[in-house]
Amino acid sequence: MKWAEKNEDMRNALRALNKANRNIPAGFGAMSKAAMEGEHLDAKTKEFVALAIAIGVRCEPCVGFHVEALMKQGGTRDELAEMLAMTVQMGGGPTLMYAAKALEAWDEFEANAD
Repeated sequence: MKWAEKNEDMRNALRALNKANRNIPAGFGAMSKAAMEGEHLDAKTKEFVALAIAIGVRCEPCVGFHVEALMKQGGTRDELAEMLAMTVQMGGGPTLMYAAKALEAWDEFEANAD
């Protein structure tokens, strides 16, 4: 399945969860908004942090979402590759596998943007 399809499938699953229990997404949304506020780190840096954590905890849907968000915040493939090296250094073999997924997602989103 393509990354754009994976993201859309996950968004649909989240919409179903939102309908089942409005408190969970409302609370998580408020926390997410608060985490993106602040004056010391820009949104791109925060997306790099979020993506590194997504890779480290092996959350494939999170990888897709944060690669997409990182692109929207002006991240570059070269910056991503450098961050992935650090992520692999910290997380070892399993992180290497998810780092490859993140780069794959980037390349696919970039190819589809043209």
